[in-house]
Amino acid sequence: MIVHVSRTTVDSKASGAKTAIIGDLRATFGELKCIASERLVRQGISMTQLHVMHLLQGHGEMPMSRLAEMLDVSLSNATGLVDRVEERGVVERVRVAEDRRMVMVRLTPLGRETLDEIEALREQLLRRVLDRLDEAKLVGMASAMADLRTAIATTLTDRDGPDTHQHTNTNQRGN
Repeated sequence: MIVHVSRTTVDSKASGAKTAIIGDLRATFGELKCIASERLVRQGISMTQLHVMHLLQGHGEMPMSRLAEMLDVSLSNATGLVDRVEERGVVERVRVAEDRRMVMVRLTPLGRETLDEIEALREQLLRRVLDRLDEAKLVGMASAMADLRTAIATTLTDRDGPDTHQHTNTNQRGN
């Protein structure tokens, strides 16, 4: 009975810590999204349109049908989304020379520049936040983040099988 009570207390503490971490991560990512959305709203780009841009950044140019599939929307809805971001010059459609029916969608140089600016704003904010922490806390966070990345990679490999998960974030740093 003492072992059961001890395990329950430990499990309960771990569960509470996991819940707190999940909440903190959601709040942190939400704040980072807000930084991007404020600037984009002024440029007339919605969060959904930003999602389109991020998909194209992470996966490269793709057929309109694949983009619709990744967005989990109909082809006509994807076409409307692409129409709106294309008007802003951040994506473009290109017909495939061998099959003119095939339409590829890709980021333009302005689209890449826009995403780079957003990332720079996020990084600048994170640096200002991290500047408020002392060296010991920074070292602890760096270690915890490395452990978290390892756990994520292991979990994805276990779920997907070896070598089937491809990282789409080209901005990952090896530190």
